[in-house]
Amino acid sequence: MNTSENKYPHRIDPMYADVIDAPSTREILSREVQYSGYVLQAAVEHYDLDGHGTTLTRDVIDMPGSVAVAALNNRNEILLLRQYRHPVRMNLWEVPAGLLDITGEDPLHAAQRELAEETDLGAHHWRSLIDYYTTPGAASEAGRIYLAQDLYEIPEANRIVRRGEEAEITYRWVPLEQAVRLVLAGQLHNGLAIQAILAAYCAVEARQEQLSLREAADTWDFHPYVEGAVSAPKLLNTRNNSLWFLST
Repeated sequence: MNTSENKYPHRIDPMYADVIDAPSTREILSREVQYSGYVLQAAVEHYDLDGHGTTLTRDVIDMPGSVAVAALNNRNEILLLRQYRHPVRMNLWEVPAGLLDITGEDPLHAAQRELAEETDLGAHHWRSLIDYYTTPGAASEAGRIYLAQDLYEIPEANRIVRRGEEAEITYRWVPLEQAVRLVLAGQLHNGLAIQAILAAYCAVEARQEQLSLREAADTWDFHPYVEGAVSAPKLLNTRNNSLWFLST
């Protein structure tokens, strides 16, 4: 492999190497917390846009972030699970996912835990697929989707009992190409599932072209809490009880 390929392992043309998201710190003039709930905190922030007196006001929702898993079997079928989502009053086909709601938990460990809790599966091979902000115009929630392969079943004695909406979960293995068709046909609506399906499909095709995927433990320096860029909202109770953000 030549120097150019070493520098750009994902075969990004050097002409576009500067197309990359970057931090931009603006002075927060004031912040008023309006609501603190089980998994989010809503605040009104006033900030200095340009250092020349231009003040803007924005509603900001703080959330702990999330992880999701594109689990592929040896036939390149992706595991989808059907779960009720109350805010939208829908049964949605999704991928295993969950919040980073355990203080200090490594994101990869959280993804492995969610896969086990929701599907009774583990995986020997993990890679980072994509990183994203859910709704950057309003919320701080950042997420990562992992690719999990070389799957295995967790022994029954080590499985957890699913409760609430999770007790109703049903499962379906869907060939990646068919999953993409379901997305483009407008039959799937969960944003995480759509991202996971499309990214996994690209990753499988990319592997045939020897395009490198990032390591599962790849840095997550853009995440507002994981890398310590800002302080996370304080938790009153642990995940095993109720999750509650304290007003600041």
